[in-house]
Amino acid sequence: MNPRFLGIPELVEVPSVAVVVDVMRAFTVAAWAFAQGAEKIVLAESLDEALALKARHQDWVALKDGPPAPGFDTVNSPGLLRSMDLGGRTVVQKTTAGTAGALAVKEASLVLCASFVVAEATARLLRTHKSDSVTFVVTGEDGRADEDLACAQYIARRVTESGTDAAEFVRRAGESRAAVELTEGVRQGVHPDDVALCLELDRFSFAMVAKVENSLMVLRPRAMPSPADETSS
Repeated sequence: MNPRFLGIPELVEVPSVAVVVDVMRAFTVAAWAFAQGAEKIVLAESLDEALALKARHQDWVALKDGPPAPGFDTVNSPGLLRSMDLGGRTVVQKTTAGTAGALAVKEASLVLCASFVVAEATARLLRTHKSDSVTFVVTGEDGRADEDLACAQYIARRVTESGTDAAEFVRRAGESRAAVELTEGVRQGVHPDDVALCLELDRFSFAMVAKVENSLMVLRPRAMPSPADETSS
């Protein structure tokens, strides 16, 4: 597999396979939403679109970056989301980097959204897909966010080297600018456990696949069996 690591501004052509990485916090939050029972996540292009979707579908759950705001049910925090019952619900998510990255590659044949909590499942899906070229979209800081780059590099390594140790990659993410800002309260809409939850490796056994459905970019979980499960079946 030939991996490329690009920031959103560097996406000048449509990739065949794209893995959009946002560790802190969009795609950690998305994974927690599925773990809490969400059926699907609609990735909104703007706050106005998120609110419009929420207005048309009163039972949908809308979330955004930053502090709480009228019309939104919660914020982009895994620590806050993990206590919500989202059984069968649709979540509308709008964030600064993660959702923008996914929308930037919506024409790709396969779009995965990833973070450390679904790293192994994402690598397993990529191994199954057997693509020669994979573009990893490093969403934070125009491609310079070390937590996203570290996670992308780890997943890329796991596709071809199953024995890759995560420790160094997770350490880099934990020392990133985003981790420091979340820990020190620079960013709003934060739970004290957010950084630890974002650094939790392989918490969930599903990958997250995004595709256009009825003109909306929709994210859904895809369960990936472990190697042990595949061997025993």
